[in-house]
Amino acid sequence: MVENIFTLEHKETVRLDPDRVNGLYRQLGEKNALDVLCRTVKELAVRLSNCERFWRQRDWTGLRKCSRSLVAIADQVGMTAVAGVADDVARNVDAGDAVATGATLSRLIRVGEKSLTVIWDQQDLSV
Repeated sequence: MVENIFTLEHKETVRLDPDRVNGLYRQLGEKNALDVLCRTVKELAVRLSNCERFWRQRDWTGLRKCSRSLVAIADQVGMTAVAGVADDVARNVDAGDAVATGATLSRLIRVGEKSLTVIWDQQDLSV
């Protein structure tokens, strides 16, 4: 009989670089910056989904390419946590470590979804 059962709760810290977002607004103006952020949020959501699909298919080349593209896109809008974890996924693919890749991909999806929600709410983006 098991008496002590623990439930692990994953809590991820989302790091957004406000200087990067503010820079977009200064550089592009409010309307264009919102347009860029909206398109970026959509693209990140699609690529997170694609990464998960590549994982299920064991398409390591596709997963590496997709996670590397997430690094560039996330970095552009100041999603430093997403960029860092996406880079970790690509490195684990390069190392041939399927277990570490699966773990970091799970973290990428958690961080990515939370980051998308935060930036969506902060910017009051509408589709």
